Amino acid sequence: MPTDPRRAPWLALAAGLALVLNACGSNGPTPTAPGVPSGASSVAPVEPSPTGPPSTTATIPPSSAVPASAAAGPVGPGASIDPANFVAAVDNPWFPLKPGTVWQYRGVKDGAAGVDTMTVTADTKVIAGVTCVVVHDQLVQGGKVKERTDDYYAQDVTGNVWYFGEATAELDDNGRVATTEGSWQTGVDGAMPGIIMPADPQVGVGGPQEIYPGQAEDHYVVLLTSSKVKVPAGTYTGALITAEWTPLEPDVLSEKAYANGIGEVSESDVKGGDEHFELVSVATK
Repeated sequence: MPTDPRRAPWLALAAGLALVLNACGSNGPTPTAPGVPSGASSVAPVEPSPTGPPSTTATIPPSSAVPASAAAGPVGPGASIDPANFVAAVDNPWFPLKPGTVWQYRGVKDGAAGVDTMTVTADTKVIAGVTCVVVHDQLVQGGKVKERTDDYYAQDVTGNVWYFGEATAELDDNGRVATTEGSWQTGVDGAMPGIIMPADPQVGVGGPQEIYPGQAEDHYVVLLTSSKVKVPAGTYTGALITAEWTPLEPDVLSEKAYANGIGEVSESDVKGGDEHFELVSVATK
């Protein structure tokens, strides 16, 4: 868990922002500010007040990371982004996806202990004209696979890591698929990509990570950029801390920590649910 006490006021701000977004709804993107390049955030970093929490008037637009070309509404594959603006490798230091890398996390979800293993495969998937890296995520609880997901990511020329969709399934105790709720793909049924990690994360910057109203609507905001995090895999300084929420679960607020050159090292529900996972090991085959 992050130990930096500075995150407390920022979590309060994130909770306030989540309430605003939930109250206003999240039915689609709004344009980026004029002059902002496609893929860049239109939100200026919000600095903490020297005497207390940051002002709650500093709002984070729910779609600050969505390109202006996507602002007109649902579009078909390839229409909302320019494939020429994307590169082959995902090497953002806060979210590096080198094929063969395996992260293993231990923790709790829905009251049950589990092991979550995330693997960067050598597979790719072309979505909306963009070649995406396929990352396989598998949650094991009670010795059985309970969830399995393929996530699709791509990095633009600026260094932002985009989230193009996921194919997810929850399994019953017999290994049969119980539901695929939450699955989505850019260009299908109006779904559009969001940014999972900005190229240059600054405090106060945030936006949507996935845009599929009613199915997948995660948002994030950067809380801290120089924190200390201790997990079973090690102690990391200079860690990046974010808050995440979704209008689909308005009572839940989560916090994630990322280490430079490693990626995500912890995830915890700080309000609402009981999910909590910490990095145990990371290796590249």
